[in-house]
Amino acid sequence: MKQAKMTRFISTSDADRKWYVVDAKDQVLGRLATSVAMIIRGKNKPTYSPNADTGDFVVIINADKIKITGKRELLKTYIHYSGYPGGLKTKSYGEVMSSKPEFIIESAVKGMLPKTRLGKQLIKKLKVYTGEIHPHQAQKPELISISEK
Repeated sequence: MKQAKMTRFISTSDADRKWYVVDAKDQVLGRLATSVAMIIRGKNKPTYSPNADTGDFVVIINADKIKITGKRELLKTYIHYSGYPGGLKTKSYGEVMSSKPEFIIESAVKGMLPKTRLGKQLIKKLKVYTGEIHPHQAQKPELISISEK
């Protein structure tokens, strides 16, 4: 009699974690964010489990050189509401890009992760920097290229 194959679930402590560096120079924001979200979530691995954090760490450099397509540069806005009357704050893409370009990539990737406790844990594995230099050399990150398809 044949024995049935069992699905093996990987726990968070058993996950093999790697560090990757992604250069955002001349990359399209949405395409970069989807690829990075897949790596952070762990969906690119055969050991993917939807209820466990099995993904890798991602360091994004050159966040200030990212591109967006179409009229989004004029139309895209970022909204924050404090919860108080009159507490709605809106900023255009250009304002956010000039003051804090890391926020643009962080918010795009965060929007593609689950809105649960797991998602809050996963977003901590994303590190975004404006220049070429990052403080994660000790982790020996691999440079990967996210190519447009």
